[in-house]
Amino acid sequence: MSAQPDHVPAVPYAPAPGAPAELLARLRADERAATWVPAFEREWAAALEESRRTFSLAPLYEVVQDWQGRLAHAPAVDAFVASGYDDSDAIDLAELRRRRR
Repeated sequence: MSAQPDHVPAVPYAPAPGAPAELLARLRADERAATWVPAFEREWAAALEESRRTFSLAPLYEVVQDWQGRLAHAPAVDAFVASGYDDSDAIDLAELRRRRR
């Protein structure tokens, strides 16, 4: 019998060693820095604690990936908001989840 797991969990790509510092610098330079920097720091601290507990870098990679995605998509979100598109018929996902319970 083997002591190895029968499956290997998918680990996100490994960002460059300096990616978190570079990401934080980009967040600080963004117009949303007042809200985004504290949020990133909270998520990073939680992921760091999780990594220490589990001996896995995956939580840290996930935080970097999530925030890289937020920064990458921010211009599209800004353009959507500025377009004045009427999204009043949108469904609140929190309300939808409450209904399904």
